[in-house]
Amino acid sequence: METRAPYVLIGSFVLAAILAVFGFVYWLNNTGGIGPRTSYHVQFQGPVPGLLVGAGVLFNGIRVGEVTQLGLAPDNPRFVNATISVASTTPVRADSRVGLDFQGLTGVPVVTLEGGVIVTRSGEPPTLIAEAGAGQSMTQAARDALRRVDTVLEDNSGPLKDTVANLKTFSDGLARNTGKIDGILAGLEKMTGGGTPAQKVTYDLRTPQNLGPAGKTLSASLAIPEPTAVAMLQTQRMLFAPDGDNPGFANFLWADSIPKLVQARLIDSFENYDIAHAPLRTADLGQADYQLLIDIRRFRIATEGETRVEIGLSARIVDKNGKVIASRLVETSEKLDKVEPAVAVAAFDTAFTRIAKELIGWTVQAV
Repeated sequence: METRAPYVLIGSFVLAAILAVFGFVYWLNNTGGIGPRTSYHVQFQGPVPGLLVGAGVLFNGIRVGEVTQLGLAPDNPRFVNATISVASTTPVRADSRVGLDFQGLTGVPVVTLEGGVIVTRSGEPPTLIAEAGAGQSMTQAARDALRRVDTVLEDNSGPLKDTVANLKTFSDGLARNTGKIDGILAGLEKMTGGGTPAQKVTYDLRTPQNLGPAGKTLSASLAIPEPTAVAMLQTQRMLFAPDGDNPGFANFLWADSIPKLVQARLIDSFENYDIAHAPLRTADLGQADYQLLIDIRRFRIATEGETRVEIGLSARIVDKNGKVIASRLVETSEKLDKVEPAVAVAAFDTAFTRIAKELIGWTVQAV
């Protein structure tokens, strides 16, 4: 029996293969990158390590062609001439910047093109000049930098040696004078208030206790606002006349500012005299019938002549309408044997007791 070949099937297969080949060629020419090309001459002003024929050409990071020819410039052996072939649609300009980049871990070199605004004239494409040092790799740049540093060090070896010797002399001097330097620093720290601050000692003004029986009591409500005083008296420090600081009182503090301390102890004194008719601590708690207004004139240690403590108050009693119905000055002093905190506070306690008794008696009579 004779076998008949499927001529129709074989012919169809051959025709399909021919069409596939033509289609592939068409794709290469129109889509695959082998379309219309333009060649440009590139000149590198230095070595181009690793650049080979067939290396890629990138424009703004996009591959647009390859290197087609490499050679040395005949008129200058330091220059390298290259020819690149790129897609005709690539917007290469006469002032496009040309460089050499090293990509990947292996540092494969590629030619890079960037920017440019000057449109080339029709005719022969211009020669593109690469930037100076475009072919320099990072390793070579590091070597050149180290070489320049070495040159600078070599040129200044003498002054550097003298500087090191001076530093050694200075450090030896510091080592020999460590004790003196510590003393100087401690003095500066003390002068500027540094270091651990000294502990402040707080003293209170004692409230008079034995004010006698309340022969007459307050017949109306009374308020004692915070006394007024000049700015110098708005302090917790011990004050001296003439003005100055006594070293023994450097860490001295009253329990509160002088006006608030006098207000609190006056109210306590009135309460000790007659707790049932004690004055209000402040007029804000209610409208009192009368107010005892105090202005502090003196609350200090006087060192001129006989050393003494001095307390001076100006007192006024004012009704609801703001009318002054009585006023007087209350002043006293107490001799001070020693200018010491504890002794001074005891003298202030004695002087304030006299002040409180006098104010209570006068206020009860006026109200």
